[in-house]
Amino acid sequence: MKNLSHSAQSPLVVSRRVLSGAVLSAMLAMSAPVWAQQAPAAPAAAQSAAAPAAASAVPVGDVSAVPAPTIAAKAWIVIDVNSGQTLAASNPDMKIEPASLTKIMTAYVVFNALEEKRLTLEQTVPVSEHAWRTGGSRMFIEPRKPVTVDELNQGMIVQSGNDASVALAEAVGGSESAFAALMNQEAERLGMKNTHFVNATGLPDPQHMTTARDLATLSAHLITDHPDFFHYYKQKSFTYNKITQPNRNRLLWADPSVDGMKTGHTESAGYCLVSTALRGDRRVLAVVLGTDSEATRAEESLKLLNWSFQNFDTIKLFDKSQPGIEARVWEGTVENVKLGPPKPVSLTVPRGKAGDLKPVVQRTDPLIAPLAQGQQVGTVQFTLDGKVLRTEPLVVQDAVERAGFFGRMLDTVKRWFQ
Repeated sequence: MKNLSHSAQSPLVVSRRVLSGAVLSAMLAMSAPVWAQQAPAAPAAAQSAAAPAAASAVPVGDVSAVPAPTIAAKAWIVIDVNSGQTLAASNPDMKIEPASLTKIMTAYVVFNALEEKRLTLEQTVPVSEHAWRTGGSRMFIEPRKPVTVDELNQGMIVQSGNDASVALAEAVGGSESAFAALMNQEAERLGMKNTHFVNATGLPDPQHMTTARDLATLSAHLITDHPDFFHYYKQKSFTYNKITQPNRNRLLWADPSVDGMKTGHTESAGYCLVSTALRGDRRVLAVVLGTDSEATRAEESLKLLNWSFQNFDTIKLFDKSQPGIEARVWEGTVENVKLGPPKPVSLTVPRGKAGDLKPVVQRTDPLIAPLAQGQQVGTVQFTLDGKVLRTEPLVVQDAVERAGFFGRMLDTVKRWFQ
């Protein structure tokens, strides 16, 4: 690896290295993309000691020769779920009324309860008068008539039933207001910085707001965190109480690769849709908010999905078949150590541009033993055309023990003559 620059940072020296073409070619050897979760950030102190602050990542569409389509919506965003990267967006942080897209969070909290065995799908849920009288779209549950959690899930997700949402909220939280507190706790945990929930349905309230970016974060987490329950979102209809209602997501009929997720509409919110499609191993998710009709929200969402699949590829780096970055380690029992991100990295790039990707390493130099496995020693930035697409921690892959006295002295002498 060629050392491009050194800048003194007492007591550390930080080296910035662009990987050689040979190393890069090996890293870009493609294998089937897999679902990957963003690695957790290291503590702030470790990051500041290990490397300079990383540049902000840009949407991948910013380095694409094919611009994103014009979308007739107040706000929208499209992401690659495998890599977690934003492909393109417009007004992604504008606070907007979510309408029934709220039910994505309602479902997420219910699915948490199911995973934790606080609910079962076969469990019968009592229907309160509050749930029965909830207005808007309905499943048509009735007091004193048995209904299971599984039926309520279908009523909430497929039929967008407000009554089903309230019944589930009461089953998990005891009351809708207590359940809303759980929703806000999850929103904070997931990093939904501009979201606040007041109810489980999405019925209008001036304090009930979210953004396209936050909805994309939530929806991607639901897909990856609760795959066993995702099947509800591709169900085209559900019959309860002798009433059959279709799923309002028109894309389930228009494109066989679309398998979710949720529609929303109120007069103030307009027509909204979170849609997702799986083509091969790649999953793309689009959030479109504030369109003027059911047809428009479907058409604009499909534009984004098609543009994303046609113009981008997702590749996998640093998996088990690809070696880490080799670096010199001093005063250790071995001379070299492998460095890499804590987990395999899936990265989305414009189609045909994988060969132009440059991983830039910023790390402490010199590396002095002992080094613990998983210890962060820097970062690796993935850049394209001079723009940062992704930054990942750079950690030690295998521990290096401290050498004996004479080994340490020999390395000290070697470093004097470097």
